[in-house]
Order: sequence, then structure tokens, then C-alpha cells
Amino acid sequence: MPSLTRFFQSPEAFLAAIPRPKTLCFTNGCFDLLHPGHVQYLADARALGDFLVVGLNSDASVARLKGPGRPVQDEAARAAVLLGLRSVDAVVRFDEDTPLELIGALRPDVLVKGGDYTPESVVGRAVVEGGGGRLVLIPFLPGHSTSRIEQRIHTGRGVTLE
Repeated sequence: MPSLTRFFQSPEAFLAAIPRPKTLCFTNGCFDLLHPGHVQYLADARALGDFLVVGLNSDASVARLKGPGRPVQDEAARAAVLLGLRSVDAVVRFDEDTPLELIGALRPDVLVKGGDYTPESVVGRAVVEGGGGRLVLIPFLPGHSTSRIEQRIHTGRGVTLE
């Protein structure tokens, strides 16, 4: 199992432990049921810089955002899965519903979100661009989503790589 030494409970802990990379990339999410779309998205995000930090919603945050049955996996399990990917250099937990405070603390050079966002809807965009950074929207890998996995499980069809 991947070590959780790169799973930080706060931005302060991350900043104290990791020297500032030349190009720090940041994305965030719940990452409750990791699928091929996530893997490709995170690889694409990492390719934009020297270091990828994933802001991970805490268990309490996921429950508020997704409902009482979530998360399926606790935050330590979700962090372990993310840190098992070559593309993810560190995971930083946040308890708020949005990563705005975390983005403000980390000041990434590149803020990455999925193609379902518009630039205007991305939390933290003004902070990053105000510091000279940029926003990159990465298109989703068609046919892969957490809601689709949940639907297939509930209908007894399992999950397939399509």
C-alpha cells in the first residue's frame, strides 16, 4: 500500500514539508470511486508542471456535498489510492466545501479543473490568475464518471472498461 507520508492534513503541513517546485499544479475533488477518467485527468494535470497537489475533500465535506451515503471510502483510503498514481505528488486534505482557502494558501502556478467547468465557475481562479498563474480546463475521458459507476452497481451490471 502507498505510504501516506505525502498525505497532509493542512496546507501549512504541506508547505513546511515540501520545497516549492518550479511549477506547482493543483486540482481538487472527492475522488471517492477512482476510474480511468480520473487517472487520465490526473496524468494530464501533472504534465502541466513539476509537481501535482490534489486537494482532497475531507469525509465531512464529501458527506455535505454528496449526501449521507458518501464517501464510500474514507479520506485515508482515497488519499492512498491517489498517492498510488505516478501523477500525484502530494494530497492535501481540506474540510471546507470549496478549496478556496487551500488554493489561497498554496498559490499554485496552474489550477486544473475538468471540462465540465467554465472558467467563470472555477473556485480559486481569481487567486491563481492574480498571482500570475493560469487556469487549465481538461476535457473528460468519454464514458467514465462516478455517477455512471454508481448506476451500474445499483443495476447489477458491474463496471466495465469501455
